[in-house]
Amino acid sequence: QVRLVESGGGLVQAGGSLRLSCAASGSIFSIMGWYRQAPGKQRELVAAITYGGIANYVDSVKGRFTISRDNAKNTVYLQMNSLKPEDTAVYYCNAQRFNGIDDWGKGTLVTVSS
Repeated sequence: QVRLVESGGGLVQAGGSLRLSCAASGSIFSIMGWYRQAPGKQRELVAAITYGGIANYVDSVKGRFTISRDNAKNTVYLQMNSLKPEDTAVYYCNAQRFNGIDDWGKGTLVTVSS
């Protein structure tokens, strides 16, 4: 059974930092990433990283967020620096298996106060 467990969300002031973690179990994943959904908005891809370490980011977080993964631990991280109030959202871990099936975590709330 596949499980994705996120941690690291919380309340931070603008300009601060948070590090999200997503520990996966039950499969090996070709791509792991983070999505976010702000109130009243659609879920959007924030960052994703391949098994080989190639990363991509949505333009709004480039230069501020860094995604990384530890394949030995089956864990993906999102280091978020210079946080802005508009980064406030529920952040979801996403993992795509090599057969194309997507799995999701339950989400962790990030709140950035101004």
